[in-house]
This record gives sequence, C-alpha cells and structure tokens, in this order.
Amino acid sequence: MNAVPVFEVLAPGLETTVQSYPGRVGLTALGYSPSGPMDSRSFRTANGLVGNPLSAAALEIPKIAITLVALHDTQIAVCAPDGVTVSLDDRPAPTWQTLDVKAGNQVRVGGSVSAGYRAYLAVRGGVDVPAVYGSTATSLIAGIGGIEGRALLRGDVLSAANVRPVARRSVPETIRPRFTTEWEIEIIPGPHCHPDFLTASDWSDLLDIGWHVDLNSDRVATRVRPHRFAWTAGLSNDAVAGGHPSNVLDQAYPEGAVIATGDVLTISGPEANTSGGFAVVATVARCARWKLGQVRPGRDVIRFREISHAEALALDERLEFTVDPRRAAPVR
Repeated sequence: MNAVPVFEVLAPGLETTVQSYPGRVGLTALGYSPSGPMDSRSFRTANGLVGNPLSAAALEIPKIAITLVALHDTQIAVCAPDGVTVSLDDRPAPTWQTLDVKAGNQVRVGGSVSAGYRAYLAVRGGVDVPAVYGSTATSLIAGIGGIEGRALLRGDVLSAANVRPVARRSVPETIRPRFTTEWEIEIIPGPHCHPDFLTASDWSDLLDIGWHVDLNSDRVATRVRPHRFAWTAGLSNDAVAGGHPSNVLDQAYPEGAVIATGDVLTISGPEANTSGGFAVVATVARCARWKLGQVRPGRDVIRFREISHAEALALDERLEFTVDPRRAAPVR
C-alpha cells in the first residue's frame, strides 16, 4: 500500500524515536537488544485506537513537548500519563482517544509535570520506515531502525500508509493505566537469588526498600540508588568469576533483568546489554515492564513485589485484555 507524507517535525522534543512492538526479537545471541517501546501498554493501545496492528511503528515521546504539522488528512491517538496535553492548532484535544487531523493542523504533545514520563503517538496506517533485521524499532545504541537509527530532528518528514479512516473510539478510564510516583514492580526471583547468592535478609531488603530511581536512567537501564547486600558467605572467596560476590561467569540477560552490578541494582531496558558477568537477582514480569517506561528518573520510587509464575501469567492475561482494541468505546 502506498505511503504518503503525513507530518513534518517542527520541534522534535528530547529523544523522540520511532518504535515498533515487540522490537527486534531473536537476535540477542548476535548482541542486538530488542529495542521497541518502553511502555508497550500505552504504545499498543494508541495503535489500536487508529485501527493499526498493535505492533505498528509509532512515536515514543519522553517528557519534552513535540510539535508536528500535518501534511495530509489523517488520524492519530496519543496515549500518555495524566497531565500530558495535546492540542490541534492550540485547541485542547483529549488523550486515549482517536483524533481527526486535517492537513495544515499543528499537533503539539506537551510534557507533564505530574506522574509518568513517556507519551505515545500513533498515526493511522503506521509510521512508514524501513525494517532493519526484521523490525522498524529504533536502536539508538546500534544506530539502526526508525529514521536512520536516531531520534527525530526538526525537518524530518513522517510518512504513513494511506488507509481508510476508522470510527473514532476512546479507552474507558476504568482500563487505562494508573500513573504514580511510587511504583510497585512485580518480580520473579532469580536466576541468581537466595539462598545461593542473596541471603534471606538481602531478599527482604530487596522487597522492603523503596528504591529511588537514579537520574542516569534511560532506555538502556533503570538504575536505582546503591545498597550494600550481605551476600551468601564464601562466594567471593572462590574468585572464579571476579572479586565481588555479584560477579558470575558471563551469561545471557533476560528482558527486565534486575542486575546487581556490585552494590548498584539496574533493571535492563529494551536497549540493554544482552549478556554480562553480573548476578541477575530477579526478573521483572512481562506484565510489569510497561511501568518502567513511565518511571521518572531522579524522582520516582520503586518497590518490588515477589509474585509466582502463575500470578505473572494471570496478570499478563489482564494486561492483554486492557490493550485489546475491542475494549474501546465509540466516541459520540
């Protein structure tokens, strides 16, 4: 299907990228992280509101406002935290709803000072960019995908497939995500957990402490303030993998790995290292990874909650229910 230019970028914001879901999967053995949206819940919901496949390429917008001018009649949806403003030619427009955009309209997505961090803008037909290694998702680390493997710049032109308009819909407030400054993140223990690596007291600390998110957090990793664990006695004496108890022989990292790099915990993001030599003390459940995309660096607090594999599967089913386009209601 032919693509047409739909937007020109007037103000690109800070590190706005083209992403697609689930990203560049299956290539971690070659050293390529998956990329894709930090908050896949909001991302997929926005795509559903404009009639796209939930995987279609769309924009991830961190914090700072962006401004686009429409070059063609189209439809968009912006799914974002409370407090993010959307305007069409300076007229306020709602989030979590299909919006009709006419050629010449200026679309502005403003940053929020309240809870949350990233907004997602989907355009009808999906942003048209070449696939690289099977995905259109931007990897800023590898410099591939999206538009030349980089964030948007002023003057960039975004194209999309020229498809028929869809009926306008809105996501009911009851199934929209709740944004906060104190996040509960569901985790599953291991693979390097207690009693082999962490003591029982260490594990209690992991669950009880309110972990302040470090300002140096990004798409590579969510970092939290340092904490000295006791570690299981004797591990560091072997020195097989290194001098610190968190050192292990190099291994693959799972998505959402909670990695103990010495006394610093980092949670691997969509552009994280695919392997390394540090203990993975827990893994963020798939149902909770969207929250990491909305944690604000330098301000928010994370509390971990241990769940079972069965509970993780049940929560994942609930997540899929909320992003199903059939849950949206017609706009009257």
